[in-house]
Amino acid sequence: MITRDQKSKILDELKEKIAKQKAMVFVDFTGLKVKDISRLRRELKKNQNEMKVAKKTLLNLALQDKKLEIAKDKLTGEVALIFGFKDEISPAKTIYQFSKTNPALKILGGFLENKFKEIEEIIALAQLPGREELLARLVGSVASPMTGFVRVLQGNIKGLMQVLSQIKK
Repeated sequence: MITRDQKSKILDELKEKIAKQKAMVFVDFTGLKVKDISRLRRELKKNQNEMKVAKKTLLNLALQDKKLEIAKDKLTGEVALIFGFKDEISPAKTIYQFSKTNPALKILGGFLENKFKEIEEIIALAQLPGREELLARLVGSVASPMTGFVRVLQGNIKGLMQVLSQIKK
């Protein structure tokens, strides 16, 4: 049994994390083995994300304190909250990738920019390419016309060199 002081500390910790987060994802981890949960926590930590398990009543109190509303029927099973402190996409991406190999982990929804997002929206967010991949695509699309232009110019120079070498003979 958790004492009132312990509940108060948990509630304060939840409020603090909710205030610092950039994104939150709710998951149901019913049936997930302890070793899998530990592995998930390590994966999340690599991207500066964190998993917090708390009672639904404390979770709802912390959310209400930050003026975030969620329907009670959305939080089913054993609920954990995934906080994204670095960016908005990495918690959804990590959870989605993990749920592919561990079907016991179910995404319930989440908050992005203080608005509740349904399961489908979280999954769509998780399927977006990462920042590095988007930057690589951008560089590729900017460099492509320049590369083509350089090849055309090189072709003209090679043609000129062939003509001059033929004249020389």
